[in-house]
Amino acid sequence: MAFTSVNPATGKRLAEFAYWDAEKLDSVLQQVADATPGWAATPVKGRALLIRRLGETLREQREQLAAIITREMGKLIGEARGEIDKCAWLCDYYAESGPGFLADETLESDATRSLVAYQPLGTVLAVMPWNFPFWQVFRFAVPGLLAGNTGLLKHASNVPQCAKSIENLFIEAGFPEGVFRSLMIGASQVEGVIADLRVQAVTLTGSDSAGRKVAAAAGAHLKKSVLELGGSDPFVVLEDADLDGAARAAVTSRFLNGGQSCIAAKRFILVDAVAENFLARFKAGVEALVPGDPMTEQATLPPMARTDLRDDLHRQVIASIEQGAEAVTGCRPLEGEGAFYAASILDRVEPGMPAYSEELFGPVAIVLRARDEADALRIANDSPFGLGGSVWSADTQRGEAFARALECGCAFVNGMVKSDPRLPFGGIKQSGYGRELSHHGIREFVNAKTIWIR
Repeated sequence: MAFTSVNPATGKRLAEFAYWDAEKLDSVLQQVADATPGWAATPVKGRALLIRRLGETLREQREQLAAIITREMGKLIGEARGEIDKCAWLCDYYAESGPGFLADETLESDATRSLVAYQPLGTVLAVMPWNFPFWQVFRFAVPGLLAGNTGLLKHASNVPQCAKSIENLFIEAGFPEGVFRSLMIGASQVEGVIADLRVQAVTLTGSDSAGRKVAAAAGAHLKKSVLELGGSDPFVVLEDADLDGAARAAVTSRFLNGGQSCIAAKRFILVDAVAENFLARFKAGVEALVPGDPMTEQATLPPMARTDLRDDLHRQVIASIEQGAEAVTGCRPLEGEGAFYAASILDRVEPGMPAYSEELFGPVAIVLRARDEADALRIANDSPFGLGGSVWSADTQRGEAFARALECGCAFVNGMVKSDPRLPFGGIKQSGYGRELSHHGIREFVNAKTIWIR
């Protein structure tokens, strides 16, 4: 068997990479295990220098790396450049702030001196998705390696060139051999790697079904895990919102990355007083999106990453329409080569429809009508997911109160949900547990060791 890289805009095969056999996998696991003690013993300032150099290497190779992302998973080339820039920013942030996050913390007790020392756990396995093939990996790897852990990456099967490129970046930035490796293995081999005594922790970004499997395997072996899973983020528009600004943000928030983002706004909850006015503005913005070759600057709607994902999305849309949802615009695959799906809006979505209870991972926005603010909050929280959410109101105090009541890991007032290295990121409910980024993220994979001295 082999990993196959396919351009989703054309359907053409780009490259193939053979799966590793058990012997090759074992040799790499041992290489990483051998590198772990030396890396943990490297002073944090030395690790931070390499992280900073990693950011410089990203910037030096920005155009080549962005092209790999776009050709392999279909992201618009401008968004791919932005992804590389964000990874470099992450490196800068942790190179500057990370050593302080890991400094000993003195606490008062009955000892002469007592403190918490933040020490690495060992080797962390990361199971990562294709939709942000660099950012998702760097979000785990940069703080994890700075903390003194070594890293193993099991990337999504449709982005093997991204996985190879990421490993090469660490080598070119000067990291010691074995500190970070990409594993060319299938999903069926992941449980065995989690069970391996040379692996101390695991993190996954992906679907809730994949998260359950990884969590079960980690729990069976008593290993720390962090899960960032799916989302069906609410985008709530109250009657005093700036409708023009909210509609512009709605288009970006839903259709960024072709709608293939866990923190994309997916459920547009509109109070009756402004529903029609907002929807008219939103529809105009959605219909202005231009599908096309994502390598060109003219395209504003990319293909989906794979044709099977497009077909699954269309089944959810059709099933919802058959149950009474209204197709405002789009709601169909586009003709021609590639995995393109029309930018779409589904209105009058109700409980019981797939679009209401399932995550729609693609360029389809769903509209739900609410009587008033209280009803909007009820609908927003009526979801098995709890990753992010946003609320739009001219009254920021009102918006903050609403944001506090949202059942999610991150809530934004008059802004679209996004990840930022300075802020903790993660979800609740079926969107997972644990946090990435900020000082919260770097401390997920450390031993917060209490030291008591008389």
